[in-house]
Amino acid sequence: MKQMGAAEGLLHDKLSFFRGLSADQMALQQAYFSVRQVVAGEELWHEGEAGEYLAFVLSGCMQLKKDTEFGGTPVVVGVFSAGAVIGELSFSRNDVRVVTAAALEDSQVAVLTRPHFEALVKDHPELGVKLLEAVLQATCKRLEKSYERLAAIF
Repeated sequence: MKQMGAAEGLLHDKLSFFRGLSADQMALQQAYFSVRQVVAGEELWHEGEAGEYLAFVLSGCMQLKKDTEFGGTPVVVGVFSAGAVIGELSFSRNDVRVVTAAALEDSQVAVLTRPHFEALVKDHPELGVKLLEAVLQATCKRLEKSYERLAAIF
């Protein structure tokens, strides 16, 4: 995984929930993110690791897998492309990862670490609130879709 520095315009261009921010707000917020390249087959994180950051998929496709009791046979719990946020569960609880995230194809993600998030909230509380609202909305939409998929089984 290659780290590339600040998120230089990519959040606004690739993630719809940041489009409501002014140019000044985007410039302020982007300073708290870094961009990473994840090559196909590479893990961004592994289940059980500390959830020290969340990631916004800028390009490519990321897969989330959950280990099962059948050792070596993980279950795919989600596939996420550009515009998705991943890792918010363990990040928000300040807990370990409950799934493994791996790139299905070469991908680019914008990463927000816990220290950078805390600095963003301290330095620009209104941007921190907007970010949390965006992550919450994305998570709620994902949960709603999982309810629909579950109901379709029965």
